[in-house]
Amino acid sequence: MAADNRQEFRETLLHQLQDALHLQNIALSTKLFLDLHPGDQVEVFELLSNEQQDYLISLLEDSDVAVLFSHQEDDETLEAVKGIEVDRLADIIEEMEPDEAADLLGDLPPDITKEALEQIEDSRDILQLLKFPDETAGGRMTTDYISVLSSATASHSIEVLRKLEPDTDVPYYIYVTDPDNKLLGVVGLRELVVSSPDTTISSIMDEEVFFTKAMLDQEEVAQIMVTYDLSSLPVVDDKNHLLGVVTHDDIMDVILEEATEDVYKLASVSDTDLEPDSPVKEQIKGRLPWLFLNSLTALFASWVISNFEGLIGQVAVLAIFQSVVAGQGGNAASQSVAMFVRAIALGNIPQNTTIKLLFRQMLVGLLQGLCIGTIVGIGVYLWRGNIYLGIVLGLALVGNLILAGIVGTLIPLGLKAVGQDPALASSVLVTAVTDSLGFFIFLSLANYFLPNLL
Repeated sequence: MAADNRQEFRETLLHQLQDALHLQNIALSTKLFLDLHPGDQVEVFELLSNEQQDYLISLLEDSDVAVLFSHQEDDETLEAVKGIEVDRLADIIEEMEPDEAADLLGDLPPDITKEALEQIEDSRDILQLLKFPDETAGGRMTTDYISVLSSATASHSIEVLRKLEPDTDVPYYIYVTDPDNKLLGVVGLRELVVSSPDTTISSIMDEEVFFTKAMLDQEEVAQIMVTYDLSSLPVVDDKNHLLGVVTHDDIMDVILEEATEDVYKLASVSDTDLEPDSPVKEQIKGRLPWLFLNSLTALFASWVISNFEGLIGQVAVLAIFQSVVAGQGGNAASQSVAMFVRAIALGNIPQNTTIKLLFRQMLVGLLQGLCIGTIVGIGVYLWRGNIYLGIVLGLALVGNLILAGIVGTLIPLGLKAVGQDPALASSVLVTAVTDSLGFFIFLSLANYFLPNLL
């Protein structure tokens, strides 16, 4: 289906599904929904009313609901399960992959989680995954992987594959372990197929296998998989026992989540789950605290200006141009912050390079300041007819853009050094510095050149 026709198709299907649900046409309702790709199922399901969602779930088989929940966002799934009895919820969870089931159970109230687990026949894999925080390799991994002993033969391993009949989304890496389940290596499907039937796995496996520890942060896991172009990454404990694997689809989710988190933090929104149609209460909770902080920093900048109140009273034209200096400094600092946040997220900043990077950004600020300051200074001179006003504004821009390079470098690197998210170096923080010091630089220079400005 062409991408530009998807929206029209969904809207048409939505209306048909809503009509079928309204008429309680069970056969048509389930057919319309199940004929959709799981990604489209999620989109259409979210457009139904709560009552329609509950009714549709009651019509679907447990396995079909499990597919829907596996493709939904966590908060959407939590909303959908509210109308499901615990005994049926346990049946649905049994149909889900262990990692998806663990994600759902980890978000449910403890009493419901406990009751659901008691009704699941074999919950060992789920319980193992629930031990790890959500945003770690252990929290992201699945126990649905293929492994063989190093002493096994190629023919035996192929027979194992035939019996397991792995899903198409399980990467065809076969992990090699010893009898104690310690990770020894990895074998690709191609190497396995072209080998002689009696060839031992130990002779064809690659011992240099990339792996990660269970408690590693999910962002670093994503970084490893992207850097080495891996479709799956095994997860081990401190004694190198194979616990599970993180797959490429999970990492796509992580990359999307981390990118969203950084964008929201750079925009001073603390709740990364907010959407334009989120409840007003949630939007206020996620956005208002940063606006309070912004108000305080703006008041501080106003206090800086108030110390030059007499100067502005004598040369009122200064009030026109002071925002130019502060605005350009904030923009330049935000550019630096964006570059550093991205570089830190991708692991592209080597250790012990802070001083080098700082001087480079100061040089960039100097050159940008000279370019902008010269053009603006000449423009102001031609406009207002006072060359000293142009000089003051030009020099202030040079100074504040150098300052922007310093701020845009040190704030994200400093936050990273103390274990905080560099994306917290948002517009609120950089603007607080560049506005306040920008006003100070501009008005101090104006005070110095005051006789020439009058």
